[in-house]
Amino acid sequence: MKKDIILAGVGGQGLLALAGVLGEAARSQKLQLKQAEVHGMAQRGGVVQSHVRLSDETIHSDLVWEGTADLILALEPMEALRYVPFLDAEGMVVSNDAPFANIPDYPDTDSILTEIRELPQYRLIDAAGLAKEAGALQAANMVMLGAGAPYIGLDPEVLIDSVRVFFASKGDAIIETNVKAFRLGMAASRAG
Repeated sequence: MKKDIILAGVGGQGLLALAGVLGEAARSQKLQLKQAEVHGMAQRGGVVQSHVRLSDETIHSDLVWEGTADLILALEPMEALRYVPFLDAEGMVVSNDAPFANIPDYPDTDSILTEIRELPQYRLIDAAGLAKEAGALQAANMVMLGAGAPYIGLDPEVLIDSVRVFFASKGDAIIETNVKAFRLGMAASRAG
């Protein structure tokens, strides 16, 4: 088993929590894990991305090379497009469909979504709507993790257990909201 994943978003969207859950899942399965993060401007709205490499064999590099990513999991659609050159020919893009328009000249949303729809394999997810249905807009990152779950290569129940472990200190209500968000995202992705 080997998966090369790029997580993309902007500051404040919970991308690092999403990466933490993936890391916990890898640890629980005794997989090799390499992760490299880039934090853009140290504020909400700056670019944040993480390379996550999972394998049952030794991993020698933290970085996903261009043309090799199995999955781009994006919390923001323009950020999904930024990393398309990293995608393998068989790779999948799973992106939130709502922009985080954090710059004055943010491109037209319809144009961005059209470009994503022209990719061979993609899923666009209403992360905010599903997070609201789960009980907290802050759970949009777990919606997106659920949406990416069919392409990660781990049993979804392992990921759910990792959500529980990662949020354990936050209390049962937060755990269950995030698990529900994960399940809603997974269902939406499979229906897509």
